[in-house]
Amino acid sequence: MTKLNTRYEDTIAQVSTALANNAISIIKISGSDAISIVSKIFSKDLSNVKSHTVHYGYIKDGNDTIDEVLVTVYRSPKSFTKEDVVEINCHGGIFVTNKVLELVLRAGAREALPGEFTKRAYLNGRIDLTQAEAVMDMIEANTNNSLKLANLGLSGETKKLIKSFRDEVLQIMLQIEVNIDYPEYEDEEQITNDKLYPALKALLAKIDEVIKKSEISQVIKNGIKTAIVGKPNVGKSSLLNALLREDKAIVTNIAGTTRDIVEGEVNIGGIVLKLVDTAGVRETLDVVEKIGVEKSKKALNEASLVILVLDNNQALDEVDKELLDISKDKMRVIVVNKKDLENKLDLNGLDNYVLMSAYDSEDISKLEKEIKKLCNISDALNIDASYIGNARQIAKLKDAKRNLEDAIKSLDNKMPVDIANIDINNAWVNLGEIIGEVSSEELIDELFSRFCLGK
Repeated sequence: MTKLNTRYEDTIAQVSTALANNAISIIKISGSDAISIVSKIFSKDLSNVKSHTVHYGYIKDGNDTIDEVLVTVYRSPKSFTKEDVVEINCHGGIFVTNKVLELVLRAGAREALPGEFTKRAYLNGRIDLTQAEAVMDMIEANTNNSLKLANLGLSGETKKLIKSFRDEVLQIMLQIEVNIDYPEYEDEEQITNDKLYPALKALLAKIDEVIKKSEISQVIKNGIKTAIVGKPNVGKSSLLNALLREDKAIVTNIAGTTRDIVEGEVNIGGIVLKLVDTAGVRETLDVVEKIGVEKSKKALNEASLVILVLDNNQALDEVDKELLDISKDKMRVIVVNKKDLENKLDLNGLDNYVLMSAYDSEDISKLEKEIKKLCNISDALNIDASYIGNARQIAKLKDAKRNLEDAIKSLDNKMPVDIANIDINNAWVNLGEIIGEVSSEELIDELFSRFCLGK
């Protein structure tokens, strides 16, 4: 299916700022009747005002003044949605914001669905699908690197990259089609397996490089799920609090204080560690603590990075050895905590450990450096358009890669060129789905339903 060309006849409205007691709230209205609808409730007729102008006045409910506002008018097609758009900047109280929105809806607008403004921008050709997804990536960005990734998508750099791949596929397809449909054209270069094979291989290598970088991109965007594990009372919660620079977890000298998962996030070198402080692992008859221990083991299995905490003042026991064994194949840092106490732990045989105190800021910095080294984190990643962080886009790129690999297999098996062309065509379709040149209504509805209200 090709890109949808739906045009909406109705006008939509929604609060575009957080619905809370703020200094300012913005209510956005988009559609062919946006200007006339706002004119019904505004103290000034906006029907003849110029685009990109701001107007001072009052929102009125009949003779009653509701709020003193600034109204900005953007005329089609020079707006985010390419429709007439009006933004009402009102005072940010929850009651007054809802009251202004209510008046806009009563005047003829419909309440916008989640992501509907961005959806209209896409359907009206203002942005492509990668740019639409980058809007949400920018909202959700929590580091400089994730913001840079979002900006690459928003600026159209991701689209350019995918279109370049798609253009290469199209040129191959066109040559094959000409040879198949018009074999009598002797002037046209004959596309043989010998010429097709290297072209497909070269394109496949480019796509494969982007897919490899996508693993880094996913870490930049989503962070690294990190489990802090160990026996009770080894200092896991103290370590969590030290990394977060806040007292998130309760710390006592009573073993088994942490009985459930405690979570937090910390930015290390532009990458977010999603920290999980788990209950101490030990044999216990306490029903609640037993559930916590099982959650701890599950968190360890699901984590990408494990911080295993051992007690410098205690010899290794069977629980320590079990945790060392089940985490050995994970990306792991061993923290030997409580360095200020007498050393009773045999450090021989421990790999990649940091001897430290969770209460020493210099030791915390040392641990962070070790984590950065282990995870290959650089403070200034050289991020360019070949880093794609969106999971849907990566999945479709992998589909296109498999299509090209299947086409190459057909050539290896001496199959006719037109058989390989079926898989090449499928690659072209999958690449088109990334930027929205090929899309279904169900896909578009599902994608934009994940957006926040007012965007």
